[in-house]
Amino acid sequence: MAQPAGLRNRRKPINSPAMKTAAHRHTDRTAIAAFFVMFALLALAAVLAAPAAQAARSTLTVTGAWSRPAVAGTTGVGYMTLANHGRAADALVSIASPLASRVEIHLSSMAGGVMSMERQDKVAVPAGGHVVFGPGAYHLMLIGLTSTLKPGDRAPATLTFASGAHLKVGFIVSSGVGPPAGMDMTNR
Repeated sequence: MAQPAGLRNRRKPINSPAMKTAAHRHTDRTAIAAFFVMFALLALAAVLAAPAAQAARSTLTVTGAWSRPAVAGTTGVGYMTLANHGRAADALVSIASPLASRVEIHLSSMAGGVMSMERQDKVAVPAGGHVVFGPGAYHLMLIGLTSTLKPGDRAPATLTFASGAHLKVGFIVSSGVGPPAGMDMTNR
């Protein structure tokens, strides 16, 4: 079929340099647009995920974190009250401290007049509830202390929960058998 004379003159061959340049410009624009769309989607995902992670962290609190004096190379102890202000149960699954080669969760119990202690893999923290870590109950064992814990020191630790939340805690070292008197024992 014959084309009108006006259209025949305007048409350029596909292999012409002008057509190749136009095709490259189109491909470059498409790639740039795709990059910006992907970047925007990733940024949106990060913004949406941050409040969820913050909400999980902020529902768990530690109060009354304290420890007793202990000599480097020995074992220290950590006591506290763990509270879960959220709507979902969680569990303390691990603890790390730069002052100990490892930290374990233990539970003390009395049976037949004999006190025993058993290592625990995790401690459930019920929704809207709390768990007390204290003498004769749950407690943390700071095994292989790398430095001496003296009264007034703060032993840092990071608590890790099944939800993925992490809490940084400072166990204040008391001078006696109980928590230090008159000190702010709240860890935020």
